[in-house]
Amino acid sequence: MSKQTVEIKVVERKLKIACPRGQETALVSAAAELNKRLEQMNKSDSVSTPEQTLLITALNLANDLLKCQQQMQDEREQTQSKIELLQSTIEQALSTPKSNSA
Repeated sequence: MSKQTVEIKVVERKLKIACPRGQETALVSAAAELNKRLEQMNKSDSVSTPEQTLLITALNLANDLLKCQQQMQDEREQTQSKIELLQSTIEQALSTPKSNSA
């Protein structure tokens, strides 16, 4: 897969990032989300240094990612359970002899 260099801006710094072709929009969106979260964190009085802001934002993003992954796993398990129930119901319906009423 070929790559392309994309320029993004994070914390008022321009960065050139190698990005797979077709993923440029996703990279720009990710940079925009990061900038939004960094701005929100900067408004907080609890953070004193730029390094703390970056670290806390990174931890929050990682936490959000883990929550999403867990939610996806839970949904996969629920879907699998529903599929198994549906398969069982279909198998029972197919194996039940039909009674012919005359």
